[in-house]
Amino acid sequence: MHEFDDAVLQCFLDNQGQLFPEEDVASSLEEAEAFLEECLAVVVNSIEEIWEFFEEEGLDVDGAQGDEILEADEVFDVGDGRYLIVEG
Repeated sequence: MHEFDDAVLQCFLDNQGQLFPEEDVASSLEEAEAFLEECLAVVVNSIEEIWEFFEEEGLDVDGAQGDEILEADEVFDVGDGRYLIVEG
């Protein structure tokens, strides 16, 4: 089970539209936590770890390189050096 702290949950709440433009999937920290646990979201500590996750999961990065991975809809910048990865 992953532990999502308030910073991660708030980041997802504030930015969920980048991955789910049709409608919000969560409207509270509790709903965000339940949703992230359900879809097996992960928190990583570096851009390198984002790349490793995408490679392990076999996700297509459309030729992205370096920091460009941060533009992927699945990647949320928590703002404190950590990144949340949510598979939509």
